[in-house]
Amino acid sequence: MTNPGPRWAGLDLATPRVMGILNVTPDSFSDGGRHGATDAAITAGFKMVEEGADIVDVGGESTRPGADPIPPEAEQARILPVIRELAAGSVLVSVDTRHAATMAAALDAGAAIVNDVSGLAHDPDAAAVVASHDCPVVIMHMRGTPATMNALAEYRDVVAEVRAELRARLNAAMAAGIRAERIMVDPGLGFAKTAEQSVALLRDLRAAVPPALPILVGLSRKRFIGMLSAEARADRRLGGSLAAGLFALSRGASVLRVHDVRETVQGVRVWHALSM
Repeated sequence: MTNPGPRWAGLDLATPRVMGILNVTPDSFSDGGRHGATDAAITAGFKMVEEGADIVDVGGESTRPGADPIPPEAEQARILPVIRELAAGSVLVSVDTRHAATMAAALDAGAAIVNDVSGLAHDPDAAAVVASHDCPVVIMHMRGTPATMNALAEYRDVVAEVRAELRARLNAAMAAGIRAERIMVDPGLGFAKTAEQSVALLRDLRAAVPPALPILVGLSRKRFIGMLSAEARADRRLGGSLAAGLFALSRGASVLRVHDVRETVQGVRVWHALSM
């Protein structure tokens, strides 16, 4: 038996965890439109849990490079019915959003976690919403917005600069009243990073984030995997995603955010058993 690890969102992080990606969008980079209808999204969310997902991450606004923003009202219309049904079925739901109003509505609908790609920087009211609900939060590193981030991928030392910029976001979150034990960090692979910079962050993962905080890594099907594997199509990057995900666990990640839940859960279980 392993010793109990730190807990986050009610999960014992001594065991690696898997977060399933549920994009209720028409234009996400890999699976846009696949779960655009409410019923299809609900069915997909429950299927992820059957396949072993610990968390289902529901998003209604694409954050792929170059994506245009949508109003929070449109985002909420896409995701709130899905969140209500999944939460009513005892699914641990996170809401993937940059908008404070959507965070509040999703938490009221049954979501338990906020996952903000902007690190609570996009909306000035976001940190207050998280603090008032005292909920777990994933603070990710990104520069700019999805529309502008590719132009901002300039670093002298990507590991040191990402760590420093994440620290600034953490300090702002705690100053707003968010408890440190509620926070998980994400280095934001692919967000204002070139493929080469994402690889550098993954290789030095623990040094790329402030110490003593659990780490989420979202690398499923991303461009750097295509670069390393010479696979242009995102939907054909399962093998590379699995390899990179297990490598991330070896470098200190606690949660993998993925499209391919069943295969990732199987890989994580075998990796974890062999690593004990």
